[in-house]
Amino acid sequence: MMHSHTPFSDVRSGSAKGMIVADGIRAAAGRTPSKTAIIAGERRLTFAALIERIDRVANLAHAGLGLRHGDRAAILSPNCLEYMEIIAGLSSAGVATAAIGPVASEPEIRFICEDSAARVLFVDPALEEKARASVPPSVERIISLGAPYEELLARSSTRLCPVEVSETDIFSIPYTSGATGRPKGVLLSHRSRVLSAFCLATEHGSYTPDDRAVATTPMFHGAGLLMALAPVFFGGTVEILGKFNIETLLAAITRLQATSAYMVPTHLAALRNLGSKASQFDTRSLRTVASGTAPLSQALKEEAIAYFGEGKLYERYGSTEAGVTSCLRPQDQRRKIACVGLPLPLTRLKVITEDGRQAGIDEVGELAIASPYMFSGYLNLPEQTDQSFRDGWFISGDLARIDEEGYLYLVDRKNDMIISGGENIYPREIEEVLLAYPAVAECAVTSIPQAYWGEAVAAFVGLRQGATVSADELADVCRSKLSRYKVPKEFIFVEKLPRNSMGKVLRRELRGLLPPEPSAS
Repeated sequence: MMHSHTPFSDVRSGSAKGMIVADGIRAAAGRTPSKTAIIAGERRLTFAALIERIDRVANLAHAGLGLRHGDRAAILSPNCLEYMEIIAGLSSAGVATAAIGPVASEPEIRFICEDSAARVLFVDPALEEKARASVPPSVERIISLGAPYEELLARSSTRLCPVEVSETDIFSIPYTSGATGRPKGVLLSHRSRVLSAFCLATEHGSYTPDDRAVATTPMFHGAGLLMALAPVFFGGTVEILGKFNIETLLAAITRLQATSAYMVPTHLAALRNLGSKASQFDTRSLRTVASGTAPLSQALKEEAIAYFGEGKLYERYGSTEAGVTSCLRPQDQRRKIACVGLPLPLTRLKVITEDGRQAGIDEVGELAIASPYMFSGYLNLPEQTDQSFRDGWFISGDLARIDEEGYLYLVDRKNDMIISGGENIYPREIEEVLLAYPAVAECAVTSIPQAYWGEAVAAFVGLRQGATVSADELADVCRSKLSRYKVPKEFIFVEKLPRNSMGKVLRRELRGLLPPEPSAS
């Protein structure tokens, strides 16, 4: 008698000794096969359907596209229902996926495809024309999501892919923003992603089979994909939003009665700008509002707590390379100002001074991180990978201090520090002062060349709607709270700061916002 195949009951050979992302989803499918795993617009996937599609993708890669263990593919798409199944499925066949942002330029698409040696590109139909004009000859096939993709899946097997995959194999390759040079492919293993998910579940307590999450940050970033993956990995439900809109996000939280949401500081600023319109949404179901990617000012933090309620806000610090490193829990939000909390489980932190010793309590130095869910290196950059580690510790490039209770405070990026007249100046300290002023909506502090001092402090400021303030007023605010040498010499008012898709300010573009120097007569 023939028995029907049940994909969620299969066991990968040797998987008991490893951690494979798809197998975590498979386990959830075994518990609740008919439960909804993913919602995207009007489309829904049950856990049984999701793991079947993951297996079809794995077999498509192995048997249909001729991809072998160690080969790579790429995806160019905004957030969509297929995103997770493609990366989880390809990685189940030993094929890592390079993620490309949907607004990437043609040269950026070409670079990432060349750098990753992607043999196949999965692309959103709206981006297919740009993709075909961009890809190098190394891309052998372009597969458009929609009908062409579905036809390939329909012909693919639902059997467990026969390729042997280990927890140290690469799951995905997000690319850094290139803020400090050319974009770098960050190699993230299955082990890295699984342990990161477990640490977040432990920290937040809102990734159980009974929980519901809304994911709106871009999935081509490491954090964006993880925040969509974690709820599903533990048997919960996630609604994936194609792009960020604050009213769409709040409506999804209300409709789904979501228990968790990940919101970067620019999302919380958009919430503040909604004003009284925000009251029409019901977010009382939320138990966790996590913020990360960029520093959250104390002023914006207070407004978020006022809207969502006490006991819900978690501020996280991390990076694509090191994953989520620390978290400031709700009970510490007002007790520890400008702090990013305690290290997550399995994570160790230390601060190293310029002369190489371990810093003392509250002494500023460069942050070093050790954890078992670290990245596996930069793709094609062995020297930069080696330079990123010292005696097994990842050197973050962030200046930080640790207080007497072990709490971590970020001072600034090492490369962002300003040296004016021999004094070290940290932009974040000045930004906190300006962001606390009622008229200021956003600001970024950087250096500008100055003949006498070498560098001078400049503040780029965006005002709240309807607000007015002069440069002299802002200078007085800074003088009341900062040493004189930290007070910006220039205040440049802008409508909007340049940011990437995760809300980080693109500091290299700030100087382009400077007013032109007067021409010589």
